[in-house]
Amino acid sequence: MRYPKLRELAEAIRALIQGPYTTKFPFKPHVPEKRFRGKPEYYKDQCVGCGACSEVCPAGCIEMTDVVDGNPPLRKLTLHYDSCLFCGQCQANCITKEGIKLSNKLDDLSTFDRNDAIESVEKELVLCEACGCNIGAKDHLLWVAKKLGPLAYSSPTSYLSALKDLKLAYLKVEKSEDLTRQDRVKVLCPKCRREITLET
Repeated sequence: MRYPKLRELAEAIRALIQGPYTTKFPFKPHVPEKRFRGKPEYYKDQCVGCGACSEVCPAGCIEMTDVVDGNPPLRKLTLHYDSCLFCGQCQANCITKEGIKLSNKLDDLSTFDRNDAIESVEKELVLCEACGCNIGAKDHLLWVAKKLGPLAYSSPTSYLSALKDLKLAYLKVEKSEDLTRQDRVKVLCPKCRREITLET
């Protein structure tokens, strides 16, 4: 007959006195480690709607949809965290570093309906004043203008975005058939700006 070793006996006595190593979930919420990579969450005020998180997501669980016909036109970023890998690429590649972050939420992600595992953020789009095509999210253009500082005044699209934030200009979409030289000081897509610069 084999007798228990002293080390095993000491561990058994320690477990009786100190209790189990495991958490008491679901009776008490589990508190993960500080660096635990949990559910990604959007921070609406910090997200500029650039779509970088959607581009780098290896699982393709962040869907970017532009609704140009809406009033106002909107960009919707939808995160399906039921298929998320929690890899952290969205947080690492966020241009503001604050728009989307991985939380340490672990316990409250289970659900019976996959439609409950969706989080989204909406941003207003800016359209070309000549052809009406999508240029980008308004917050993204404003963020770029702020990052450029005085250099933003070299691009009409950038400085008009900055003036809009100061309530000195208003971005309006007024489609025009023929582009003239005076249309250079408008919010235009690269194609229309090139057409005005080369042909007028």
